[in-house]
Amino acid sequence: MTDQAIKPGRATDQLDIADVERRLKAIFIGSIGNLVEWYDFYAYTAFALYFAPAFFPASDPVVQQLNAAVLFAATFLMRPLGGWLFGYLADHFGRRISLTLSVVCMCFGSLLIAVTPTYATIGAVAPAILALARVIEGLSLGGEYGASATYLSEVADPNHRGFYSSFQYVTLIGGQLTAIIVLLLLQKVFLAPDALRAWGWRIPFAIGALLAVFAAVMRRSLHETEAFVEAKKTVQPTGSIVGLLNYPRELLLVVGLTAGGTAAFYTFTTYMQTFVRLSAGFTEDQTTLVIFGTLVFATFLQPIYGAVSDRIGRKPLLIFFGIAGTISTVPILTTLKDAKSPLVAFLLICAAWLFVAGYTSINAIVKAELFPTNVRALGVGLPYAITVSVFGGTAPAIALYFKSLGHEHWFYYYLSGMIFLSLLIYSSMRDTKHDSAMHRHQ
Repeated sequence: MTDQAIKPGRATDQLDIADVERRLKAIFIGSIGNLVEWYDFYAYTAFALYFAPAFFPASDPVVQQLNAAVLFAATFLMRPLGGWLFGYLADHFGRRISLTLSVVCMCFGSLLIAVTPTYATIGAVAPAILALARVIEGLSLGGEYGASATYLSEVADPNHRGFYSSFQYVTLIGGQLTAIIVLLLLQKVFLAPDALRAWGWRIPFAIGALLAVFAAVMRRSLHETEAFVEAKKTVQPTGSIVGLLNYPRELLLVVGLTAGGTAAFYTFTTYMQTFVRLSAGFTEDQTTLVIFGTLVFATFLQPIYGAVSDRIGRKPLLIFFGIAGTISTVPILTTLKDAKSPLVAFLLICAAWLFVAGYTSINAIVKAELFPTNVRALGVGLPYAITVSVFGGTAPAIALYFKSLGHEHWFYYYLSGMIFLSLLIYSSMRDTKHDSAMHRHQ
């Protein structure tokens, strides 16, 4: 490993070619590692329709999916601990070591799912082991967000931070796309439906474990950011809760920024596969193709919106998300439930992504621009992880709970209300593009 640092960039046209190459390589490796982590995590959702009966036997498929969704939400309880642990490591010892360790944890969690026996074999121990694996993955992801958001923001050119930081969500969504591609290949090419339900669902988790090993090896070669190296020279590294409490306003801003956005994100990614399948009534194949197409569309939106934020600022995009999301969420979900055509479902979910991307594309850089270097990873990761645990990971479970009560439409208004609350925060905050803490070390 090298101690050579990545410079945060110079706002000139005479950037050293070697410096540009190092920066692009760092962004690529950091992003690929992020993709692998999120692939491992989303493989659970992509294959839940197949393995839920193996771990949660019940005659009602809605109950099976509710049990799987509750476990999905429960793993988010570990994300605040992961946000603290890996945020501390990133701010105290460096971004590189934190990023490497987080993907190693993900490898172990994915491997554990791949080899876990079913309920029919070992009874209640099976979902308990599955829960342990998801807890480990939740711990890993809790640290991944803050460390990767910090790393990408610090290695990017100052004039293009929005664009480069948007690749965090490009690869995040890319992880889910990769999981769906594996699902399609297993469905259409390699396995019969019965084999996929019996044992084929283990394959994606084994693949995820192998990819995580590859990502960990790549991350060991990452350069440290110059911002961190310089901060160590001038201030004592902290990454501590005590140091973070010096920024109460920024902490509350992260919570307010995240609440509505993360609820919308998990609704139109994680929950959509279940919603389109169980509520709209599409076949498994139709469901997979619709979700895949909408995620491709969402992926292309991220760098476009990120580049726009570099020109007009972050705040206008956030306000656009808040207003459009508040107004459009209920009619989109109501119409989607009654959609009879996969094309109509695809267009409706894409319409939702037109405003959701106003949050996803820039939320990481907005949070990074709130904090100085010595507490940046912890400041981004910990309050984000807490908020995601409360409002993001619970979104599928809340939606399915309302559905089990026969009042699925209650969730539509819940989501719209969450977006509106975040809109109030967006309207009152400063634009971090023009008032950034990126160059402050303390």
